[in-house]
Amino acid sequence: MRSSPASAPVDAAQPPRAPRTPAPVAIPLIVALLAVVLAASVLLAIGTGAAAVPPGETLRFLWAAVTGGSIAADDVTAYQIIWQVRTPRVLLAVLVGAGLSVVGVAIQAMVRNALADPFVLGVSSGASAGAVLVTVTGALAALGIYAVSAGAFLGALLVSALVYLTSRGAGGLMPLRLVLTGVAMAFGFQAVMSVIVYLVPDGESTSTVLFWSMGGFGAATWGALPVVAVVTVVTAVVLRRSARSLDVLALGDETSASLGLDTAKLRRGLFVLTSLATGAMVAVSGAIGFVGLVMPHLVRLWVGAAHVRVLTVAPLAGAIFMVWADLAARTLVAPRELPLGVITALVGVPVFVLLLRRRAYLFGGR
Repeated sequence: MRSSPASAPVDAAQPPRAPRTPAPVAIPLIVALLAVVLAASVLLAIGTGAAAVPPGETLRFLWAAVTGGSIAADDVTAYQIIWQVRTPRVLLAVLVGAGLSVVGVAIQAMVRNALADPFVLGVSSGASAGAVLVTVTGALAALGIYAVSAGAFLGALLVSALVYLTSRGAGGLMPLRLVLTGVAMAFGFQAVMSVIVYLVPDGESTSTVLFWSMGGFGAATWGALPVVAVVTVVTAVVLRRSARSLDVLALGDETSASLGLDTAKLRRGLFVLTSLATGAMVAVSGAIGFVGLVMPHLVRLWVGAAHVRVLTVAPLAGAIFMVWADLAARTLVAPRELPLGVITALVGVPVFVLLLRRRAYLFGGR
């Protein structure tokens, strides 16, 4: 007898169900609230640093840059710091934080594993190896300052292709095989990266490894923003339109098939989309952990498990978190800068442990 969605057994690793779901009117209010918080966070982050600029002056400089207004000679240095250095960095943090959050939601549904994040498929290790290889060999030199990012993106694509070809079976992409293959590829490319650094022990390659392993926005430029912005927006829109399919996919392949969902096609599309998005973000920011793992769970606690709600709120929540994490990374030990991955780990690990202990059902427990 065919089981209904309400009575079908749910996979133990499915994305969590929150005990309470707010009324529909709560979502627009939450979005409006987070949008205001994000705007205020961006303004404060742009004005905060070794050379602090008051919010009013920051707004004046930003308005002058956007409208082509004039700046007094005494304000040129502060204006350049605001517009050329901090603004692209903060905006890149917004885009990467939003992108990692929505990709994390999709990957957890795709592999039906609450512990999955955007880097579970080995993309970050491939990107790191590609960046180090370009740094050591001087390949792609024709691309100038974008050579290392291009190498990182190509390395991410290579790992994605290998994971796809290795984990594909007669029934399509199997969730468990995807995770296991991704973990194996991650270790493999980490070994490749270590060998490169060992054979060519120069300071530049070591610094490249550290940057791509821990992440950061110190190299942010205006030129890097358009591609990341397009990738993030397209990914968020496509995933939100697929929210109902993700809800069904989270119930398991058998239940999904009984409801008419082509799980193989959907999982293949999700794999391609999330791999490209993760590769594009890693290519400009390095591997920033815990954002795509923890933010989906926190958002589900707040708005419920329905993917249309989660994918509406998660980008804003992830962007806010990343802006403040980056601000902490560049101000806590100024003039030195902490790797961003250190900040996200220091916040993400305790939050993850608290979620595990206080909300055991989130991770498949009772």
